[in-house]
Amino acid sequence: MKFKSLGIMPAILKAIKEEQYVEPTDIQDQAIPLILTGRDVLGCAQTGTGKTAAFAIPTLQRIIEMKQEGLSSASSQSGKKHDGIQSLILTPTRELAIQIKDSFHAYGRHVYLKTGVIFGGVPQGPQEKMIKDGLDILVATPGRLNDLMNQGIIKLDKVKILILDEADRMLDMGFIHDVKRIVAKVPSERQTLLFSATMPKEISALADAMLKHPAKVSVTPEVVTVEAISQSVYLVNKANKRKLLIHLLNDPKLESVLVFTRTKHGADRVVRELVKAHISAMAIHGDKSQNSRQNALENFRKGAIRVLVATDIAARGIDIDELSYVINFDLPNVPETYVHRIGRTGRAGLSGIAMSFCDVEELPLLKDIEKTIGKRIPEVKEHPFPLDATVKDDIFIEPRPQQQKHQGKQTQQRAKQESRHSVPKAAAQAESPAAANRRRNRRRKPTE
Repeated sequence: MKFKSLGIMPAILKAIKEEQYVEPTDIQDQAIPLILTGRDVLGCAQTGTGKTAAFAIPTLQRIIEMKQEGLSSASSQSGKKHDGIQSLILTPTRELAIQIKDSFHAYGRHVYLKTGVIFGGVPQGPQEKMIKDGLDILVATPGRLNDLMNQGIIKLDKVKILILDEADRMLDMGFIHDVKRIVAKVPSERQTLLFSATMPKEISALADAMLKHPAKVSVTPEVVTVEAISQSVYLVNKANKRKLLIHLLNDPKLESVLVFTRTKHGADRVVRELVKAHISAMAIHGDKSQNSRQNALENFRKGAIRVLVATDIAARGIDIDELSYVINFDLPNVPETYVHRIGRTGRAGLSGIAMSFCDVEELPLLKDIEKTIGKRIPEVKEHPFPLDATVKDDIFIEPRPQQQKHQGKQTQQRAKQESRHSVPKAAAQAESPAAANRRRNRRRKPTE
């Protein structure tokens, strides 16, 4: 199957060829023809499957066709004022927003459409000027877009195509209410596209409310995708995780490694330990400035640093081809997040290696992950920092130590209760006659 057979116009086909794309991916093959017909689409596809091109290419063509049909204002080629934003793409992170904007520029380099991007963490002045100059396509994060809407700087009453990308991550980040406020300002007569790596109930409900008789497209399920990735797990005490990471990175074969931590503080701490061990590393997470995050990504892409330490939210915007190694320093609480993480190293059908560290508290998370992917993750037992054997064994012994401890507390409580009942009796037996008389006198009612 070639792109030409999907009904794509020559100007965009020329750009696709210049990007050295040969054949469409599964998601592109399914989604592009449907979007070109104007249908709403609900897509389930993880990062690395060519999802951005699947909605960017037909969106560019649809806007051009609508302009030609006279359904919107003349293009910027004519020099006339823009008739407002024709397509709005909502995405959860700054990095992903920039990546999508770059994709629109690449595929639309031979057509006369203006694409812009807005996100938080930077001054709004340049973004405000860009909007006033006129845009056909806007890529935005929900927070900054809501701010500019509330200030009256952006109007969405001309939007013809609304796209939600990485919808599940917007849910995780708490953006769903912002998204709903934005959708309320977009005309109801529109084409809507929603893409998500996973489909939790909340996203399905959002899709039902936003999309009209959508066509559903889905590529290879994530649990199948992981088959191409070599997975392993290291059982290790929490205090020894950083030591184990440094031990593994002493192998020069691990040239470019993406490390996932659960928290921003944890990411910074890992970077400090690696730098102290003379291993080049930088962190990327929500507390970093936009310039800092972009600098870390560029250094990682260029090979200026060996290790990029990231949280899940920031990692959604990481687009790095042929990444060979992913290390889960902390196991995620959600099994699907594990699949998405290690999918960073199996992009576009490539193979990769994923290693995970698991301490005693994370063993239940490991079981959930294995249940989700339908296989046991092989344990690497030969390493310098094994999980304490007694702790490991205790996890699978019944009754568990916690239960024994609880039972011990119950025994102590019963003993104390018995002691409280028995002490007064013993004391009464040892009372002197004078003390007994005083006790009886205190219980008598006073005389009037």
